[in-house]
Amino acid sequence: MRVGLLTREFPPDVYGGAGVHVEFLARELGPLVDLDVHCWGEGSAADRAAGIQRHRPWSRLDDANDALRTFSVDLSMAAALQGRDLVHSHTWYANLGGHLAKLLYGVPHVVTAHSLEPLRPWKAEQLGGGYELSGWAERTAFESADAVIAVSGAMREDILACYPALDPERVHVVHNGIDTALYRPDPGTDALVRAGVDPDRPYVLFVGRITRQKGVPHLLRAVRDIDPAAQVVLCAGAPDTPEIDREFRTLYEELSAVRDGVRWIPRMLPRPEVIQLLTHAAAFVCPSVYEPLGIVNLEAMACGTPVVASRVGGIPEVVEDGVTGVLVDVDDHFEAGLARALDRVLGDPVAARRMGEAGQERAVTRFGWDAVARRTVELYEEILGGRKQA
Repeated sequence: MRVGLLTREFPPDVYGGAGVHVEFLARELGPLVDLDVHCWGEGSAADRAAGIQRHRPWSRLDDANDALRTFSVDLSMAAALQGRDLVHSHTWYANLGGHLAKLLYGVPHVVTAHSLEPLRPWKAEQLGGGYELSGWAERTAFESADAVIAVSGAMREDILACYPALDPERVHVVHNGIDTALYRPDPGTDALVRAGVDPDRPYVLFVGRITRQKGVPHLLRAVRDIDPAAQVVLCAGAPDTPEIDREFRTLYEELSAVRDGVRWIPRMLPRPEVIQLLTHAAAFVCPSVYEPLGIVNLEAMACGTPVVASRVGGIPEVVEDGVTGVLVDVDDHFEAGLARALDRVLGDPVAARRMGEAGQERAVTRFGWDAVARRTVELYEEILGGRKQA
């Protein structure tokens, strides 16, 4: 079976959960199918030898809206997919490329939904009128796809609510996964010291992009009121817009003025350093206002760390409230709820350790990437088998 996997992010350029998903899915799919990966970037001979084709936006569009630049990459991807038996796209950045390949070559198109444009209205701040184009590309691809994979049960409900023309039988749940051989507790503390974090003092950790979806402004306001003995460590970069970047910096400066032990790490850290930070955190915090699943919560759990997270989207399918962490309702009292939940974990190290151990067991037993890949290939086979019978 010859499969084309379409994505914006692929190593070494991974900045979000969708990129992590594709990285590990591709690794596990490789032994199971004849796989080509199509992603953004500048290609090399080594990439081509490994079955990776990188595409860049057309230079004539360097000053154009990002949505138009994305569409130029989609055209390049579609042109390179001849000879594939099936194409599988991830995020709106690649969905149109998969849809065009379906039309051009008559092959099935599978879409994995990592988020939904109608549920991210703040993207208009980033894309301007391009937000209408990104929504159009996503809707067109979803409604025409042979199958849509939702990364959680909550995500499946959102897909069907946003796109009622989509046949529910074509929407399948395949949860995100975690590599528990890679994400596991690391007793070392050298990465903490390099980051300016005191290993002997508890800290609350955030890892994610600076975006309204991730709820970073809410977090910066919430942690003003938590136990002053705790450090606050923010591995936060890749701001969506200059506006959210300025807002983040202002809130960070205000927070730093009222409490000590606040550390901002704006660069993308190597994965081993992130794992070490996750391991030693007293609590990992995920304040997202929208989250189809949240791979980063799985990563924290696999490292044995309790999670404080918002009760939205697919997060409750990962974080078991009171068992592997604490869930907080996103309501008018969200920031106060975050502060209370963090103090609850910080104030009871024995219970926190119990949550961390339960989270690690849950990550190991229920969310392996090998199972994700097998289920994905089964879906490919069902689609191709159905076409042959028809």
